[in-house]
Amino acid sequence: MQELEARIQAEGRVLGDDILKVDSFLNHQIDPKLMQAMGNEFARIFADQGVNKILTVESSGIAPAVMAGLALDVPVVFARKSKSRVLADDAYTADVYSYTKQTTNQIRIDKHFLSAADRVLLIDDFLANGQALLGLMSLANQADADIIGAGIVIEKSFQPGRQAALDAGLTQIASLARIADFKDGQVVFVDEDN
Repeated sequence: MQELEARIQAEGRVLGDDILKVDSFLNHQIDPKLMQAMGNEFARIFADQGVNKILTVESSGIAPAVMAGLALDVPVVFARKSKSRVLADDAYTADVYSYTKQTTNQIRIDKHFLSAADRVLLIDDFLANGQALLGLMSLANQADADIIGAGIVIEKSFQPGRQAALDAGLTQIASLARIADFKDGQVVFVDEDN
């Protein structure tokens, strides 16, 4: 998605060898028009696949997931990273390690919101090592939901997340921006034509 790639080039900040900070439009401050364009693109990609629910994880996956849900006219369920007093004990859970935060969170979804009747599209902000995506897959699998595929805003293709998800049985991953490498503090995108 050219608009997203342009924003990453203009506003993204590369930290070290493997972290991209995009907090000016995705992870701290949100650009609603860009989120809407991304949601529309996810809806276009998955339009004919019978999606009836979108599943994401709090918090940065929520904005693109909501916009995709709006475009597809389906509900969005997000996995919580911490247990709340109002969240039922009857929940699907999975442990997810965050590389950037160096912590493991138990994500959870109330069993009332995900079932075997669901055809689920997974949406997340980043795909790097694949832990969040694998956690979302685990939640959907616990509910016997049918996972249609995953929509990823930014994929770091030089990390093992895509292969880990494919190895776990995911059949379709649509990434709006695929990064091949970080060179001298600059983002290099995957050349989709080759």
